Amino acid sequence: MLLPLSDRTLCYDLVGSETGEVVVFSHSLAADLGLWAEQVPPLLAAGFRVLRIDLRGHGGSRGAPGPFTIDELADDIIAVADAVGIERLHFVGLSIGGAIGQSLTLRHPQRVVSLMLCDTQSESFPDAANHWGKRIEKLEQTGTLETIADETMGRWLTERFRSDHPLRWNQIRATVAGCTVSGYVGCAQALANFNYTGQLHAVAIPVLVACGSEDPRATPEESRRIAALFQNGRYEEFTGARHVPNVEQADAFNRVLGAWLSEVCETR
Repeated sequence: MLLPLSDRTLCYDLVGSETGEVVVFSHSLAADLGLWAEQVPPLLAAGFRVLRIDLRGHGGSRGAPGPFTIDELADDIIAVADAVGIERLHFVGLSIGGAIGQSLTLRHPQRVVSLMLCDTQSESFPDAANHWGKRIEKLEQTGTLETIADETMGRWLTERFRSDHPLRWNQIRATVAGCTVSGYVGCAQALANFNYTGQLHAVAIPVLVACGSEDPRATPEESRRIAALFQNGRYEEFTGARHVPNVEQADAFNRVLGAWLSEVCETR
């Protein structure tokens, strides 16, 4: 489904009973809402309603060129939620999606029931300007993400997953290669310029921070540090997974997510 706004169009998918509590998913840079395909069936079976949203310039979402900010991307979540009549939500975000979840919770605390942050960061990395600047320059020169698709997949998923699930691996790689350069660059610029670390102590809702043990960038050490910043934070690790544990270890991820949501709902 599409939500046309004044300067952008957001693509989203909303499924499940209208009486179920809503779980909103936000994907990583260069992916799309299909990255959460493994999570939808068990959540629907448990009675939840699922809302997945494409980032600007990713999947079916389109908009004016960036740079974007993390706050603007969080406002996109609110825009879609408002359009479909969702007041309160559980939020699950991966990588840049986790940064978006932090902004969402800090700026719209009355809307968020619980927060799950996966393989993410609470502020731009110290080398952000150089790291993203070189990648942006490369993409603007080539005009395609095909040039970084294999590198990206190597950070996201292990060779064992590629061997065991070649069709799913190829599907995700094709999505990375097909992401628009403008969408990627705009979101990368948002990642290069944010910092919520000093504000997270004000968040009182339940927060679960999760991470693949082999994530080369959003490391377990960093994830434990982030979890400790929240009043009610907790840490979970997926041993052997890289940057996308919800795909690489879908069964384990779904068990953790399901148990987390059940606990949050039972203790409210």
